[in-house]
Amino acid sequence: MDRHNHSSVIRVSLADWLVDESFDDEPRYAISVVVARSGVRRSALLRYEEWGLLEPTRAGNQRLYSEADIDRIRRIRRLMIDLGINLAGAAAVLHLRQQLVTLQGELQAIKDQQG
Repeated sequence: MDRHNHSSVIRVSLADWLVDESFDDEPRYAISVVVARSGVRRSALLRYEEWGLLEPTRAGNQRLYSEADIDRIRRIRRLMIDLGINLAGAAAVLHLRQQLVTLQGELQAIKDQQG
C-alpha cells in the first residue's frame, strides 16, 4: 500500500487483497526475535495480544510466535501506518479477512466435490 504525501490518495495493490494462508504456523520465535524481525515494540505485541489480534503459543511463561504470526503483525502495522486505522479498526478488518479465508476454503471444498 502506498500513501502519497502530495494528496490523500492511498493506492492498494492486488497483493494487498489476496488471501495467502501459506505461512508456517509452527511456533518457534521468542518475542525478542519477533521484535527484531517485525520492527514492532514488545509493548505493541502485548497490546495486540490483549486485543485478541495475536495468540502466541505458550511454553511456560515464554511466548512463541510463528511465521504466520509475524505476517499478521506486519498486516496490523500496514493497516495502522499506511491506512491510518486505529487498533480497533485493524481488529475489525482482520476479523473480516479471517471470514474471507474461511469462505474461500468452503468454496474450494464445494468446487472439489463437484469436479
